[in-house]
Amino acid sequence: MNFLETPIPGAMVIEADRYEDDRGFFARVYCEQAFRLAGLPVIWPQSSSVWNRRKGTLRGLHFQDAPHQEAKLVRCAVGRIFDVIVDLRPGSPTYRKWWGVELSRENMRTLFVPMGLAHGYQTLADDTEIHYMISALHVPGAARGIRWDDPELGIPWPQENPVLSERDRIWPDLGTWHAGKLRAKEEHHD
Repeated sequence: MNFLETPIPGAMVIEADRYEDDRGFFARVYCEQAFRLAGLPVIWPQSSSVWNRRKGTLRGLHFQDAPHQEAKLVRCAVGRIFDVIVDLRPGSPTYRKWWGVELSRENMRTLFVPMGLAHGYQTLADDTEIHYMISALHVPGAARGIRWDDPELGIPWPQENPVLSERDRIWPDLGTWHAGKLRAKEEHHD
């Protein structure tokens, strides 16, 4: 396995070593020892699969608010996606910046998303399935999001007119979310 740094500190692309023959291929996509040596989490109490019917489906940008933050391992098992992370960690050199990578069944890449980042993706093929390993249990009341088309971020999503859920249409933009966090912090200290 190869662990590749990304422009967002702590996030990594993991490339599986792939062994092919007449039957197909074998690839290890997770190894506790290798992850531990790379400084990544090794306990994943939750795993989820997401199937997307249509090309252009966009999910995100999602995260869980503190103290229920979660790290994720994201892998596209069938199809292709443009996967995006946004750094929401104050004090990070890439705070309020995004980065994206293509994940597909063919390239066998996995994206490690550290705690404190928003995550989303857009499908680049019909019938796309994504597999997640998640470092914390989902807490519905802590679920948050940032608007997918926030002009501050300017993410160049590859497909126009995305298929979106109602919830993903109405998330706040990054500036509104940030202002709300600052207000909540001030109220907490009063």
